[in-house]
Amino acid sequence: MSVFIIAEAGVNHDGSIDNAYRLIDAAVEAGADAIKFQTFKAESLVLKNVDKANYQKQTTNESESQFEMIKRLELSVDAHKKLIKYCNEKNIIFLSSPFDHESIDLLNELQLQIFKIPSGEITNLPYLRHIGSLNKKVLLSTGMSNLQEVGDALTILINAGTKKEDITVLHANTMYPTPMEDVNLNAMLTIQRKFGVDVGYSDHTLGLEVDIAAVAIGASVIEKHFTLDKSMEGPDHKASLEPEELKAMVSAIRNIEKALGSSEKKPSPSESVNIDVVRKSIIASASIKKGEILSDNNVTAKRPGAGISPMKWDKVIGTVASKDYQMDDLI
Repeated sequence: MSVFIIAEAGVNHDGSIDNAYRLIDAAVEAGADAIKFQTFKAESLVLKNVDKANYQKQTTNESESQFEMIKRLELSVDAHKKLIKYCNEKNIIFLSSPFDHESIDLLNELQLQIFKIPSGEITNLPYLRHIGSLNKKVLLSTGMSNLQEVGDALTILINAGTKKEDITVLHANTMYPTPMEDVNLNAMLTIQRKFGVDVGYSDHTLGLEVDIAAVAIGASVIEKHFTLDKSMEGPDHKASLEPEELKAMVSAIRNIEKALGSSEKKPSPSESVNIDVVRKSIIASASIKKGEILSDNNVTAKRPGAGISPMKWDKVIGTVASKDYQMDDLI
């Protein structure tokens, strides 16, 4: 089964449906399986006097509150319907992370089959119970959480009605961008071993290498932020890939999938033609008369590998030559 690649548009549309359409086009061109937005009502998400995160202050108007920033990034119900229709036309899956109960209900009414739980909701029991009760496929992001919190969230989802096999847990770090020393990619495997679930990686690092490494060690889902232009004003643009970078990431992941192959060790079709060329055979290192004893003094191993393999050396040494051999003849 191929790695499920999510092009995370998030709020990089900056509240513009035209930008959202362009992001969908870019995700399709890159070869992503899905594009993901964010669904929220500012009034249900954050208090009006809450400050922004430091990285948000650096990338947006510092005097603007978190509420004001989030409010202008909302997508209307009508916008959701238009974007879903456009995604269907473009043959890419529409996803969105709900941040409140009203948004969960909206996405359910819009018949989304996969629900992505953002890292900030992993300790929100009523929220988790609500999504769990829908019995849909779930992607659970785990930024800022410890193993106990991941286990608690899984228990809530499963007890509410979601099948364990329908849950994929995404290792994540919520710093934008994430410093390499804080990625802790091995924790993804810890989650897999501890809970017996499918795992993936939601990435906020700069560049492509961590996503490729995650696939190489077993991620079944990769989520990566992307934007139309990193220089645009907004909270997440600078920690996102541009379209050509996203395309390169998807291509690299697909190549890694091919390269991983199977667990069986055997010659590949492409290298089988080299076996006779680069392996060696037992050959005469001197003229040998019929009836002469074959020994270390008159045989050796040289290319090509079309004759008797040197692995049968001990069976050949000490036997009697059945015919005459010239130097360099295959035995």
